[in-house]
Amino acid sequence: MSGAEDRGPGAGAAPAEPPGAVLSVDVAGLLAQLARSFALLLPVYALGYLGLSFSWVLLALGLLVWCRRSRGLKATRLCRALALLEDEERAVRLGVRACDLPAWVHFPDTERAEWLNKTVKHMWPFICQFIEKLFRETIEPAVRGANTHLSTFSFTKVDVGQQPLRINGVKVYTENVDKRQIILDLQISFVGNCEIDLEIKRYFCRAGVQSIQIHGTMRVILEPLIGDMPLVGALSIFFLRKPLIEINWTGLTNLLDIPGLNGLSDTIILDIISNYLVLPNRITVPLVSEVQIAQLRFPIPKGVLRIHFIEAQDLQGKDTYLKGLVKGKSDPYGVIRVGNQIFQSKVIKENLSPKWNEVYEALVYEHPGQELEIELFDEDPDKDDFLGSLMIDLIEVEKERLLDEWFALDEVPRGKLHLKLEWLTLMPNASNLDKVLTDIRADKDQANDGLSSSLLILYLDSARNLPSGKKINSNPNPLVQMSVGHKAQESKIRYKTNEPVWEENFTFFIHNPKRQDLEVEVKDEQHQCSLGHLKIPLSQLLTSDDMTMNQRFQLSNSGPNSTLKMKIALRVLQLEKQERSPDHQHSAQVKRPSVSKEGRKISVRSQMSASPGSGDSSTAPCTPVIGSSDKPGVEERAQPVEASPQGPRDLGRSSSSLQASATCSPSHISVKEPTPSIASDISLPIATQELRQRLRQLENGTTLGQSPLGQIQLTIRHSSQRNKLVVVVHSCRNLIAFSEDGSDPYVRMYLLPDKRRSGRRKTHVSKKTLNPVFDQSFDFSVSLPEVQRRTLDVAVKNSGGFLSKDKGLLGKVLVGLASEELAKGWTQWYDLTEDGTRPHVVT
Repeated sequence: MSGAEDRGPGAGAAPAEPPGAVLSVDVAGLLAQLARSFALLLPVYALGYLGLSFSWVLLALGLLVWCRRSRGLKATRLCRALALLEDEERAVRLGVRACDLPAWVHFPDTERAEWLNKTVKHMWPFICQFIEKLFRETIEPAVRGANTHLSTFSFTKVDVGQQPLRINGVKVYTENVDKRQIILDLQISFVGNCEIDLEIKRYFCRAGVQSIQIHGTMRVILEPLIGDMPLVGALSIFFLRKPLIEINWTGLTNLLDIPGLNGLSDTIILDIISNYLVLPNRITVPLVSEVQIAQLRFPIPKGVLRIHFIEAQDLQGKDTYLKGLVKGKSDPYGVIRVGNQIFQSKVIKENLSPKWNEVYEALVYEHPGQELEIELFDEDPDKDDFLGSLMIDLIEVEKERLLDEWFALDEVPRGKLHLKLEWLTLMPNASNLDKVLTDIRADKDQANDGLSSSLLILYLDSARNLPSGKKINSNPNPLVQMSVGHKAQESKIRYKTNEPVWEENFTFFIHNPKRQDLEVEVKDEQHQCSLGHLKIPLSQLLTSDDMTMNQRFQLSNSGPNSTLKMKIALRVLQLEKQERSPDHQHSAQVKRPSVSKEGRKISVRSQMSASPGSGDSSTAPCTPVIGSSDKPGVEERAQPVEASPQGPRDLGRSSSSLQASATCSPSHISVKEPTPSIASDISLPIATQELRQRLRQLENGTTLGQSPLGQIQLTIRHSSQRNKLVVVVHSCRNLIAFSEDGSDPYVRMYLLPDKRRSGRRKTHVSKKTLNPVFDQSFDFSVSLPEVQRRTLDVAVKNSGGFLSKDKGLLGKVLVGLASEELAKGWTQWYDLTEDGTRPHVVT
């Protein structure tokens, strides 16, 4: 026998493999692979089965590639920023762009603060502990209490990361500041691989943030300086303008990284930050007793800058034809910014020497470090071309008080801009009010809007003993709506309390305080009912000490002990003339900040966002709006501010791409609607301007009838049993044609000053008709005493198709509801006008 046979079955031989070992299969992996293949092939099969085009597959693949490319670019920017923070010198030597360099490289008066960065790095673990405590003990209970659906909300992980906040430069102001305060500007950057995970157990929903980038200028004010320890009375912190922010999402919120949504999500986050940390909002940390820092909670602006945006000359022609062979002109418009307030002028078509003649008013809270920034652009269908920029130090404007000059545009070979700048001082007495009213012609008309004669500053503190609202023994969700004329603002919502504390500041530009009133209403956001209101004539402030009222006001139509605590101050806006020698001549070259071109490009263009697509936005503007006649010295009746809700606040945002923010332009704005001016016909809301232009084209040398825009028939009455205002839209007649096929009209209504989306009412769209019949009924939940203080805003609009350009205003009417016949009701025809301010009733 062979040797192999002599050995036992296990001697020297490999152990026998168990039966079936060669055929073992990873069943779970195979099923997962089959599921992935099925998920990929199912859409293709479905498209073929339904007979749809193969282009849908290509579209889906293109979207997938776009999403992956966008996430890759975001990760690249994060790595670049981390590399810069870890080894700044090496990164600079490798050739960092100028816009990525720290602030101290550009500005000689900005100093490095490595000692401060080392201190922050050493404190960072304890700062992280504080942030985690803030999330778990403050933010988490607040979110849970905001809505019953969020009762199971919780943070499962809060890790801010190991990379500390970095301060790239510090600037200390030593000139033109109060001796009892210290002002510092910190150029901060935070690039953190943080992990913040949240969960809503009730809906099995998980989401979170993977990394955050924040870059901006934070101002720290130490005031007042005192002679006792701790030497500083309080610490105030805020951003001068909205910071640049970029967020990488995880979990369910990863959908927010899709191109198109990422900018929207960043904008929402920025709006939240702005409500707390962007000027004029601030965080104040008291270091001494509350009495000594009471004035810090009630900040009064340093002044008001009135900007006359007049004209430009010798601009560059950016439009070309025949692939650049023929040079054309430009369609210039201007973007003006003062701090966080942004205004946009009207576009002047085909003109290298445009004349705007527009006026804007901006609040100035912190003029050391703030500038007037102006950029001109040529409007194009795709990307707007840059026509020049200008920056003026507001300290110089305050010194001169009045500047009326031509300024050469920077960063372009030619072009100049004509501006008239007025620095208005806030006076705490009414001795010069009559002269101011005469100067702005407010004593000759009954308008509530126009050039401002005064400024109303309101500090909303708290309320006590509010009623329960509709449900007995249930706490309301109170908010406060404040209005002066047609200008309205709204406080934040405080949830589940009848003694809310707001501590918010509001400002109103006042045309004539002798005839205008402040109306305040406390509402329950959950049930949309009134909890009380009050009306304060502004003339009372004129006779009060220091034109200020600080007290608890008794609410009407509320509980017996329901009060609202507010501090209200009125300040007259006066242009003080400087005492000058007869031979004094100031230079037209106003001092400009030492900012590099790269640094200045990160400006208004990276801060602008898409305005609402129609005039139905719910955002209240920050400045008064009026249109006036083309004839000099003759003003029209005031255009209600709600006719064009586009305000400075709507335009502010940060670019979602930090890298692209240095070179982007307003080309990404879907609807470039200008900010209405205060005193020029050309600055009326764009829809009204287009409507007037269409009227002129229809007239074409002929005389139109008394109702050139047509009429609308309405039935208006108040139902005391239902406690509702009932409006029936019957029909329209003789509307203007928006196209060759006629118009596609519908009716939109608001009960002013409420411009929120929940307060909007709309009829159906009637296709291709100039005499539509609607016969639709709408109601507004409002009491009879309250509705008599309101105005019904009715607009007839052209719908057009999807992505159609034939959308716009067909006519408008503003119906006052102060009539005693409102309980009985009436049915009438109303003439439609361009702005609704002069409706004619047709019986």
